Amino acid sequence: MSTKPVIAIDGPAASGKGTLARRVAQAMGYALLDTGALYRAVGLAMIRAGQDVRDVEAAMATARALDADRIAELTADPALRQDDTAQAASIVSAYPGVRQALLDFQRGFAANPPGGAVGAVLDGRDIGTVICPDAPVKLFVTASVEVRAERRFKELGGEAAGVDFAAVLEDMRARDERDTTRAFAPLVPADDAVVLDNSTLGPEAAFQAAMDVIRAKL
Repeated sequence: MSTKPVIAIDGPAASGKGTLARRVAQAMGYALLDTGALYRAVGLAMIRAGQDVRDVEAAMATARALDADRIAELTADPALRQDDTAQAASIVSAYPGVRQALLDFQRGFAANPPGGAVGAVLDGRDIGTVICPDAPVKLFVTASVEVRAERRFKELGGEAAGVDFAAVLEDMRARDERDTTRAFAPLVPADDAVVLDNSTLGPEAAFQAAMDVIRAKL
């Protein structure tokens, strides 16, 4: 196992953790893994194959069949960021068999970051609690559901794109419910995680707050 440091960044959808993780990885010279993209890849693969994402066995088989090349292909697909893919990811990520199938890939990345990187940043839902419970730095990034829904609403193009804010808010609440109440690896802060609420923070302030924690921990 590698002794390279790992920074675990967890949080709900549209909390800003992805943006923060990218900035932290760049600042630290660490490799970055968006673990949510792995679950989106499973969801997208099932959509592409015309499968029902509520078919647990099919979801598990899809996850087990993903190799590094297929993951790279799916995560480069523009459809990965579409809302239907996000919804599919939220559903399949609740299945223990799917999470178990992707566990080794995530831990392998953390233990041996690609490209000779000196450390790894992993962002997701259960990095600090399940994937890398021994990570020396754990951040839990959050924001109010209304703020997160507004961010997603704008990301999807807002009213100009015919997006209904009420529907986005309802979907966000439903995703939160699935993520926080699932029996396996629920979305909760690790006991030793530093919670960063960026409801009123801009990207720069959130980044500086995160770096203060990282410098203190490492």
